[in-house]
Amino acid sequence: MPRPARVPPQLEEKPFLGSSAVAAGLLSLRQLEGATWRRLVHGVYVHRDVPVTHALRAEAALLRLPGAVVTGRSAAVLWGVDLAGPDDDVELTLPPGSHMVRVLGLHTRRAALPATDVRRRSGLRVSSPAATALRLASVLPPDHAVAAVDQLIAAGVVDLEAVRQRADVACGPGSARGRRVAGLADGLAESPPETRVRLLIGRSRLPVPVAQFRVLHQGRFVARVDFAWPERKVALEYDGLWHGEPGQFARDRRRLNALREAGWSVVFVTAADLRDPAALIARIARALG
Repeated sequence: MPRPARVPPQLEEKPFLGSSAVAAGLLSLRQLEGATWRRLVHGVYVHRDVPVTHALRAEAALLRLPGAVVTGRSAAVLWGVDLAGPDDDVELTLPPGSHMVRVLGLHTRRAALPATDVRRRSGLRVSSPAATALRLASVLPPDHAVAAVDQLIAAGVVDLEAVRQRADVACGPGSARGRRVAGLADGLAESPPETRVRLLIGRSRLPVPVAQFRVLHQGRFVARVDFAWPERKVALEYDGLWHGEPGQFARDRRRLNALREAGWSVVFVTAADLRDPAALIARIARALG
């Protein structure tokens, strides 16, 4: 049997332009079309053994359009916040006057980005954390936008005050929405559903809870809860998938018992509860008495 062709070392781990690899004699067109290579976007390939992530696709997108900047949800991914998956389009911003090229898997727009809004992240041109947050605030549906900004803040990528300052001076399409979102973000939620719960309560007639409240009993720390009404000793917890981790059930039970011994009652919220907001608000209201 013929031995398989050796993979050129410079093509083993990183995306590459197919035309450049062929011109350099590293591959033939026939080899490029074989099963060894996976096409990420038109004209850009990677070895089939390289795991495809959104960050990898963003790298491929910049090879295809080298004058662009990664923005939006794609920029958030490069800053370490997973707001887009491997199959989602990569958002790129091109300079004004650029020729708009339609490429499957890319979402492109033209806009002037100040030099201060462009950074380097893992060698890629990406919008700054504050510019990324403001872009998300101005284009995503309101609750999703607040959750996205909260995630960026909670991850330590950007400061809430920096986002609000940028939103205050922004102008143009989406700027008013961006200011509303920046005003609603608090950066305390540990997950998007927690942000959704907070916004849902904020739109109701319920009293405003304290986020990430530390419960103390007789001077000793008991637990940190997602939301609390301390004067009524009522806590609200979002019950996510992490509760299925080994040993977590027993820890949850000990924690719940400690809260009850401290005189607290706990309302648990699941993803299913968020699909029936009226029923959830009514349940919280009953717990608050």
